[in-house]
Amino acid sequence: MHGHYTSGLQPFKGHSDRMGGLHHRRIIIGDVHGHYQGLMTLLEAISPGKADRVYFLGDLIDRGPDSAQVVQFVQQNHHQCILGNHEQLMIDAFPSGRPFTPALQAWLYSGGRTTIASYGDTSKLLDHLDWLKTLPTYLDLGDLWLVHAGVHPLLPLEAQSSQEFCWIRDEFHSISRPYFPDKLIITGHTITFTLPKVAPGELAQGCGWLDIDTGAYHPKSGWLTGLDVNNRMVYQVNVFTQTLRTMQLEEAVRPIEPAQVLAYRQTMLNRI
Repeated sequence: MHGHYTSGLQPFKGHSDRMGGLHHRRIIIGDVHGHYQGLMTLLEAISPGKADRVYFLGDLIDRGPDSAQVVQFVQQNHHQCILGNHEQLMIDAFPSGRPFTPALQAWLYSGGRTTIASYGDTSKLLDHLDWLKTLPTYLDLGDLWLVHAGVHPLLPLEAQSSQEFCWIRDEFHSISRPYFPDKLIITGHTITFTLPKVAPGELAQGCGWLDIDTGAYHPKSGWLTGLDVNNRMVYQVNVFTQTLRTMQLEEAVRPIEPAQVLAYRQTMLNRI
């Protein structure tokens, strides 16, 4: 990990909100992708208290083995979660509670097969689907703005939809000035090592944004990330080895050069 710290993270600071007279931590979890055991190991290490707030950046499901358990855990514990593109794919596959074949095929191709396999019961899947449909596309926490993928830099917020918030990549990561002057955008969606000069497991920092999707499901990484905002601590578990590690945010972050994003990502895609 590299300690390249820049002023781009300055809006990101300890929060002084109080609940019952106690300071609470804000803990943000990156894309889980069905890795329930890894999530449990991560949360045990973070050890959130009753007053702490845990936020999920979407993509609870698909690719990993235990999507149903992940969704049930987040729902039952009333953790706040935003809509990811994989939840959107699942919703689109069952528009009226019944499968819609073209969208279903797209979802299955994108990792939905493991999700269906994790549900032994269709009624449970449909129950979870109703909950997924209620998820917001972003959460504004004042100094932080949580969204799955990012924002379109050229459009005002009111002109954007789940298409931008759940799916955008290169246009957002290429921005050369922060979208918000006073909020740090925290995202998942794009695996950090697909951005220029970012190693597997490192967080990626751009102009006014921080990406914490370290690619839990990906064989080149396996790292699932939790971020304790107040204490500027990064917790990570490798879902393949159950290895745990903890580091200061400054150690975990790799700043990227916005001008390099488009060419680098194109090179990466051509290799796949």
